[in-house]
Amino acid sequence: MEFDILILGSDANAYYMARCAYEAYHKKAFLIGKDRLAFTKFSNILEIEYEKDLWQEESFVKIINQFAKKRASKKVLTISTNETYAEFLIKNREQLADNLVFASPDIKTLTNLTNKENFYKMYKNKGLEFPETFYFDCSKNTILPSTLNFPIILKPANVVIYNHLSFEGKNKIYKIENQLELEQTIKKIIESGYKDRLIIQEFIPGDDSYLFDAVVYVDRNGKVKIQSFAQIGLQERTKSMVGNAAVLINGFNTTNGNTVEMMEKIKQFMESIPYHGFAEFDLKYDERTNSFKVLEINARQGRSSYYISALGANLVKTLVDDLIYQIDLQDQKLTEEILLSFVPKGIIKKYITNEDFKKEALYLWKNKKRVSPMIYKKDKNLKRFLMLKKRLWHYYKEYKNCYWRV
Repeated sequence: MEFDILILGSDANAYYMARCAYEAYHKKAFLIGKDRLAFTKFSNILEIEYEKDLWQEESFVKIINQFAKKRASKKVLTISTNETYAEFLIKNREQLADNLVFASPDIKTLTNLTNKENFYKMYKNKGLEFPETFYFDCSKNTILPSTLNFPIILKPANVVIYNHLSFEGKNKIYKIENQLELEQTIKKIIESGYKDRLIIQEFIPGDDSYLFDAVVYVDRNGKVKIQSFAQIGLQERTKSMVGNAAVLINGFNTTNGNTVEMMEKIKQFMESIPYHGFAEFDLKYDERTNSFKVLEINARQGRSSYYISALGANLVKTLVDDLIYQIDLQDQKLTEEILLSFVPKGIIKKYITNEDFKKEALYLWKNKKRVSPMIYKKDKNLKRFLMLKKRLWHYYKEYKNCYWRV
C-alpha cells in the first residue's frame, strides 16, 4: 500500500521523526511548519512547506486537507510534534480528508493529559504518584496558600494557551525561591494575557539525575506494545527548554527506585484509559518516599524519544505498521543501555554532577553506544553541518549562563 508521511512542526522533534522515516523507508517525509527553525530548514531528508497561519485552527484544517487531497490515492500518515497540532487534529477529525491517518486519544483524554490541573485531579487514584500540588486561578483574586515550602515549581495548567503567548521573561517552567518572587511571577504571567490556571507544585529534591523519561506506544487495540525507561543525567537549560532531556541513558538507574515496578504501573495506567499512539512520561525520583513521581505525560513522542529507534523500535515504522498495514505489533520492553545526547562530551564532563551517571555516559560514548537525534550522516548539507557545529558550541554558553539551578 502506498503512503506518504506528513510531519506537523519544524522543531527537533520533527527532525528526528523525519530521520526515522528515512531510516525505515529511505524516502523523504513531508513537513508543514509555521517557522523556519534551524533544526529542519537545511535538511535534505525533508520536503518542507511553511504556512504562517498553521497555528490558527481553521487555517490548519484547510492547509492539511489541501495537502491530503493532492495525494488522494494514498494514505497520509500524519504526525504531530506538539500539543496544539494534536488538539487541532483530534477536534476536527470529522472535517479532515479520509486519507489522513494518525494515532491519537479522543479529545477528552487529550485534554485530561495536556491540561495539568485536569491531569493531576483526574488520575490521582489511577496508580500513579504525583508531587503535592496547588492551583491558582489567574481569572480570579485567588489567595495563595500560606503553607508553601520553598523552593516550589510554577507552571501553566493549560500549555496550549500558554505556548501561544509571548512576553519578556517567559519560561516554560519556573523555579521559585520565595513568596515575593512567586507573586511577581504570577503578576507577569497574568499581564501577558494568560487567564487560565497555574500549577504550584512542591520541588522534589535532587539534581537532574533524579529525573527519568519513559516512552510508551499504545496500539489501536489499546495495548501497550513498546516501553522504555531512561535516567536523565542533564536537562536543557534555556528558559524555553528546561524540562527536556539533554543527556539520558536508557536501562540505567543510580537511584534506589524500582524501575521494573514503575514500568508495570505505567503499562497498567495507559491500558486503563482510552489511548492510542505514543506518550512520554516525565518523572522524578523522590528519595524521601523511595518512589517515582509523575510530573507530566506528553500525549505524543517527546523531544528526546529518538533513542527507542536506536533500540529497534523505529517510531515511524511503528505508526506505519499499526495504522497503515494494521500489523499486530510485538511486545518490546526496551531495557538495553544506550546513551542519547544533544550536547558535546565536554558538557557531560563539566555539568553532570552524578559521578556514577557521568562515568557510564562516557563509557557508552567511548564504546559507540550513543545516539544524537540531530546528527545524521546521510543528511548531507553543508549549511546544516555548520549549523550543528555552531549549536554544539553554543551549549557551552547556555550552561554557563543558565537561569536554572538545582
